[in-house]
Amino acid sequence: MTTAFQTKPLLGKGIYTVPDIAMILGIPYSKVNRWINSFWNDRFAASYGETYTWKVDLTKAVNFHTLIELNTFYQLSLAGVSSREILKVHEFLSLQFNTAYPFARKDVIPHLRSDGKKVLFEQNDESIYSIDSTRQFKLGIIKDFFKNLDFGSNSLATKLWPLGKSKSIVCDPLHQFGQPVIDGTNIIAEVIFELYKSGEPTWFISDLYTIDESKVIDAISFCKKAA
Repeated sequence: MTTAFQTKPLLGKGIYTVPDIAMILGIPYSKVNRWINSFWNDRFAASYGETYTWKVDLTKAVNFHTLIELNTFYQLSLAGVSSREILKVHEFLSLQFNTAYPFARKDVIPHLRSDGKKVLFEQNDESIYSIDSTRQFKLGIIKDFFKNLDFGSNSLATKLWPLGKSKSIVCDPLHQFGQPVIDGTNIIAEVIFELYKSGEPTWFISDLYTIDESKVIDAISFCKKAA
């Protein structure tokens, strides 16, 4: 097996360990670990010449774009699509869009569909095809993760709003290495949650950090959901 380890993370790209990914995306730890090893470190690294992980203590870490790709992979898996089919689609779209991260692109994510067996791609003219170009009609829509993402000029995802954009919790690789923080600050959501668990009232935490109490509540809600 080809093991592709980066020697160190790149600033502004995000740092997400296997436990971080499981917590933020709600994907079982065992799946995250297995998929990273089998697909990103093995198959994708060999196919694209990319390095996807680096060592952090006793676990591995990936960047923000791999975090987003893992969620797309997971949603397709939940829709009933086999890993073999998802891998085929990933490699096809990687060539089509000339990127090692097709599942993190603005022009890919919202166009993905599934009939429970195959991955389908909706063209701009609203025609829908499977990767083998067979027209499909019976569709099941994959959970819409797209609305919780911001994208850059290169069409790759730049931010994730795990509770949705109406809430203040954001994963932004430019802040705290991409860990969930309160928007507009470097305050990590977990820090707020630890104060809350120790018995501090939300109004006190709000005053302590000079932020709206609603943002404190958002941080608490996120950490409870991720627990």
